[in-house]
Formats: sequence, structure tokens, C-alpha cells
Amino acid sequence: MSQAADSTDTGARRASSRARRLLFLAALAFAAADLVAKVVAESRLNETSVDLGVLQLQLAHNDGVAFSLGNSLPSSVVLALTAALTGGMALYGWRHAPTANRVQLIAGAAILGGATANVIDRAGDGVVTDYLHTGWWPTFNLADAFLVLGVIALVAGQLNTERRSSASTLDDPDRDSSTDPAPSEERGPDRTAES
Repeated sequence: MSQAADSTDTGARRASSRARRLLFLAALAFAAADLVAKVVAESRLNETSVDLGVLQLQLAHNDGVAFSLGNSLPSSVVLALTAALTGGMALYGWRHAPTANRVQLIAGAAILGGATANVIDRAGDGVVTDYLHTGWWPTFNLADAFLVLGVIALVAGQLNTERRSSASTLDDPDRDSSTDPAPSEERGPDRTAES
């Protein structure tokens, strides 16, 4: 292998490693933020609620998954299913982080961190601690918000990419966009057009 090819390969491995590190460290930060908030909610909201206007801090426990779905299943089954899904998300993140852009990495980290926090919380007593209450939506927690916002960011990013691709094809109908490199902001960290 030539020295130039070896240098390029080493740079690609470093970029892959950085992307994976960013994904998992950000996921850890998201999970930690939710788990700390759950500890505070358990200790401070046990006998009371706090009215913040459109949002109330109110302690609740959910033995199901989203919107209490599956609450009639044994807690061990719910834990096993949610842990398996979270593990699948982690594997997907590991494999795709090297080609993801920063928005995709942070959105993926929010999803993975939220899912991980809820699995860790459920592992203790079979329920997830919720503490954010609106009155018109089921009570939820930061982990749930991270999951939802991460999915919204991924979908919005994908729609934006498709819109850009469609607009550039309309600008130059003779151009074959399937062979063009992605715009720089859509490539992963530290990627150049040549890599």
C-alpha cells in the first residue's frame, strides 16, 4: 500500500472514530441529564406538584412504553423488548456514525440517550419515572422529549436534503444528481469531496 493511501485510510479511521465517539458521548450526556432529573423528581415531587403554567412537574410512573402501551405485559418482557430495541439502535448508530453529518449524529444521540435512560430507569423497578405533565398529553420525561426531538430532527434533515436535491435537479435538469458528491454540510465530520 502506498504511503498516500495508508495516510488516507488512517484519516478515514480517525474520522470514523471521532464520529462514533461524538454519538456515544452525546448519548451518554442525554441519558445522564434525564436520569438526574428522574432522581430529583423522585425526591422532590413525591407528595407535591409544581405548576409552571403550560407545564406541571408531577411525579408519575409508567409500566408500559409510549402512552402506556404494553402496560398489561410483564415488566420483564417490556424491559427485554425495550433493551433489545435500544441495543439495535446502538448497533445502527455504531455502523452509520462514520457517514452521518453532525445533525444526524446529535439527533441519533438524543434518540439513543433517551432510550437508554428509560431502559436504565425501568431496570430498577419495572417502571419509568415520568415528571412532565401538560394536562392534555400523557405525562412524560426528558428521555421521551429527547427521543421525539431526535426523530423530528432526523426527519426534518432528510426532508431538507431531499428538497435541496430536488431543487438542484430542477436548476439543472441535465445533471445526474445520483453521481454528484453530497454537499459538504451533508457529509460526516471532517469529510472532503475527495474522501
